[in-house]
Amino acid sequence: MLDAAQILPERPRPLRRVEYDRLVASGAFDDERIELLHGVLVDMSPNRPEHANPVERLTMSLAPALVGRALVRVQLPLIAGDESEPEPDVAVVPPGDYRHEHPARALLVVEVAVSSLSKDRNVKAPLYAASGFEEYWIVDVAGHAVEVYRGAGAAGYASVQILRPGDVARPAAFPDVEVEVDGLFR
Repeated sequence: MLDAAQILPERPRPLRRVEYDRLVASGAFDDERIELLHGVLVDMSPNRPEHANPVERLTMSLAPALVGRALVRVQLPLIAGDESEPEPDVAVVPPGDYRHEHPARALLVVEVAVSSLSKDRNVKAPLYAASGFEEYWIVDVAGHAVEVYRGAGAAGYASVQILRPGDVARPAAFPDVEVEVDGLFR
């Protein structure tokens, strides 16, 4: 990895999202699991069973409850500014036609963290908040907890609540939809 201090006063140039999209369309990354974060290509963790199971359980809880009200996207890109195109584990987005461009708005974004907890808290949370994604959940597999971030703004999320087994998570945009925290870890 390049040490930016060694090339001062020059600096690395971030990859723009439109450039990344052209590279993806050309097949440049067909054999890789990557996402664009702040202009940098970042390897994504392998999709192991302990990661896939909560993703599947979230999908099974959210998708039927939101039919006709929102779309539930699983491990698909979102537009997050000019230099980021993350691929969250689950995203709830407004209904729309996303054939030509990924959604730039999300009502709920969820990351399942097995080995990515630091990245999900310290890189993705500020990115998602600055992008105006209204609510963000981190499913902490090792901690058997769901971190619920709300109140997106340029400075981050205004509040965080930790939910544990026995608690129920409800998306702010859809308070009638319930996700049992215990069910994510069974």
